[in-house]
Amino acid sequence: ETSKRIGFNEMMDEAFRGNIDLILTKEVSRFARNTVDTLSYTRKLKEHGVGVIFTIDHIDTRDPDGEFRLTIMASIAQEESHKTSERVKWGQKRRMEQGVVFGQSLLGYDVNKGVLQVNPSGAEIVRLIFHKYGEEQVSTREIARFLEETGYRTLRGSTRWKSSSVLKILKNEKYVGDLVQKKTYTPDYLTHEKRTNRGQVPMIVIR
Repeated sequence: ETSKRIGFNEMMDEAFRGNIDLILTKEVSRFARNTVDTLSYTRKLKEHGVGVIFTIDHIDTRDPDGEFRLTIMASIAQEESHKTSERVKWGQKRRMEQGVVFGQSLLGYDVNKGVLQVNPSGAEIVRLIFHKYGEEQVSTREIARFLEETGYRTLRGSTRWKSSSVLKILKNEKYVGDLVQKKTYTPDYLTHEKRTNRGQVPMIVIR
């Protein structure tokens, strides 16, 4: 998780170079969500003569009992983070079941406050793609070439079309009126890394 925290890593480097004597932070949960990471970093800092004060938790790692108290507070912070993650997941699942869309706009649809709304100009292109593929039996490569030559623009405004982009549109269930969510899931609440859902958690499908 800390690999993505650029400012945090810069601070640690400065401390290891001897440019920082003391680090002030509000509470343990702001420093790291992981108990092991918290203890590991504070120990490394202590080896370089740098203390960490958690102002709200009233912990100073330079004190004799600092690490003991930090271990307890870090464990509590980690458990609280886990509970928060579960509450958020539960809330999102309930809203998904009610038809609230968690996602970005796509060609032909704008997502506005969790609601899919038809975008007329984009919808015209989507209908054209389905017509050419289904009625005229045109290949995705030929459709992409036609869209480029005609000057149609992609969702991002480009005039370049790929066969894979056309195929992705044809495979998207939203264009036939279905909504499938939970296509990705987060296996670890500490890293927040998303992975493709291949049956690990139930998908939410609204026809």
